[in-house]
Amino acid sequence: MTTKRDYYEILGVSRHADNGEMKAKYRKLALKFHPDRNAGDKEAEEKFKEAAEAYEVLRDPEKRQIYDQYGHEGLQGTGFSGFGGFEDIFSSFGDIFEEFFGFGGGRRSTSATRRGADLRYDLNISFTDAAFGLETTIEVSKLQACPTCEGSGCEPGTSPQKCQACGGIGEVRRSQGFFTVRTTCPHCRGQGTSIPHPCHECSGTGQVERKKNVSVKMPAGVDTGTRLRLTGEGESGVRGGPPGDLYIFVHVEPHEFFRRENNDIICQIPISFVQATLGNKIDVPTLNGQKKLNIPKGTQPGEVFRFKGEGIPSLRSHRKGDQIIQVMVKTPTGLSKKQEKLLKEFAELESAKFSNRIRKVFAG
Repeated sequence: MTTKRDYYEILGVSRHADNGEMKAKYRKLALKFHPDRNAGDKEAEEKFKEAAEAYEVLRDPEKRQIYDQYGHEGLQGTGFSGFGGFEDIFSSFGDIFEEFFGFGGGRRSTSATRRGADLRYDLNISFTDAAFGLETTIEVSKLQACPTCEGSGCEPGTSPQKCQACGGIGEVRRSQGFFTVRTTCPHCRGQGTSIPHPCHECSGTGQVERKKNVSVKMPAGVDTGTRLRLTGEGESGVRGGPPGDLYIFVHVEPHEFFRRENNDIICQIPISFVQATLGNKIDVPTLNGQKKLNIPKGTQPGEVFRFKGEGIPSLRSHRKGDQIIQVMVKTPTGLSKKQEKLLKEFAELESAKFSNRIRKVFAG
């Protein structure tokens, strides 16, 4: 498996570089390794693609933030996996190449087919749903293929016509110096066809906005920041292109009693000083109901106990964490006179016991 180079290293900029500096660096690399200037040079082609991928990520604030935090692996969940070829690069950077070379960057795809856009949905779930998993249905608003024209953009009974300006290829050629560049046809916008009778429902776009109920199966153990990908549940493709994907971003609501730390859950239980002194058995809430906890004699404030396997399952191994219980010894208030008298007697006994111990230390 080939390890990808650092994007900042590819462009030759620091991690604090602004968009202007990165654009200037990319311009130099694009000029140097442009395929029309390096015909048949495979190494130059790869460097051209590599530079385009680096610039595509770093010029986008959201992609750049994800890359800075999680590296190349973090970008896999955004739906960006690099460019498939020169056509994708020129399609994405057409405006930039026009600025670089004085006219369009050329090599745009002559096909009107285009993959649908990816969508994002932020889902709030409870602490217990995150622990046990959840099956739910969400409503997503997205562009779908127009049911009237079935995505063609044409009024039923009509069909698109070949563009007269480009002869149906979607491009026009221009030359300047050593570059031979094909630019997108301005009349048909690269589609090669025109629609004389647009569909009345979608106005010729081939898509309409609709709401759809989507089933989501949330595995046990998700946490805030978990991202689920539902393949094909994004917006529909254009002119028969594949649909995009839907990304579910999970946000787990806090629990009034439990707190999560990795796959362990942590809670605090108040006990009386009598229970701490003499020992006792108490009921402790867990995710699976009440469970008995043995409090030994002489338990100190803040002492920690553990229920093995009562935590949250790991998304990778499904092995559960533990429940960690910290006991908090409560100081009694509102004592009766009899209780105060008993405590004073207890204090006197403790004081005498302590004094005897000190005398023995110094006598020894």
